[in-house]
Amino acid sequence: MRERLDCAILAPGKQDWAGALHGPHLGGRLVLHTPQQPHDTAADALADPALALGRYDAGLLYVDASSLRDWRTALAALAGRLPAVLAVYAVGLRAPAVHDLMALGVADFMRPPFCPDELRVRLDHALSRLAPARIAEHVPVYGAGLTETGVGAKAPDAPGRPAAAPEPPVTESEIALCDTILDRSGSELEAYAVAVAMQRATSRESFRAAKCQVVARFERAYIRAALGRHAGNITLAARMAQKHRRAFWALMRKHDIDPAPYRRAAAPD
Repeated sequence: MRERLDCAILAPGKQDWAGALHGPHLGGRLVLHTPQQPHDTAADALADPALALGRYDAGLLYVDASSLRDWRTALAALAGRLPAVLAVYAVGLRAPAVHDLMALGVADFMRPPFCPDELRVRLDHALSRLAPARIAEHVPVYGAGLTETGVGAKAPDAPGRPAAAPEPPVTESEIALCDTILDRSGSELEAYAVAVAMQRATSRESFRAAKCQVVARFERAYIRAALGRHAGNITLAARMAQKHRRAFWALMRKHDIDPAPYRRAAAPD
């Protein structure tokens, strides 16, 4: 059990509630943090750079009936690749709604009234139970490739969890497609996605796991191609991708992509 646990409060539109909880609890063993800039939406909260960089051990989502849809959409958009271990503060939610949130990757939940002891115990349990398995599947999530077993090392599978299917080898045709992904038509990319999906469907992976593999391959290929086209300039690459620079940088961190090699390759002798 950690001596100190830092938890971010993600509560768009509930700044007063979050502010009342901000600070140390349980003699400093649990410290709750509010964002420097208030979040307007659930997607903004999950994209907070401090969360993605591992500044906090976990995040607490304030979810009620009015924000449930927003949180569902934001969590589903991440396809299971969450920036941290997350728990839900379920205000007036029925059991099916809580079940949906957990199916989207939330680790645990608690109901009002707020109890620091309960939150501390639930987060400790979630961190010890879920973090190793998710680090193994989604490096560099939860610390950008830094795991307890070393930089980029694969953590052991969680007890009782089947080992993830190995990533299939990358073919020469796939390398060629990824190198020219920015010049490909929509139909070509669709055909590639279908081919990879069919390949993953022959394994014993779930739909979610197979989808994550397809999405991850596309993200890696697109980001590398964009950086290569713009000599490692993150601002220009993000502009071409029509993504906010912060979001583009977060994807680079997620896939452990370093822009330095692209800058060196473009530098004159």
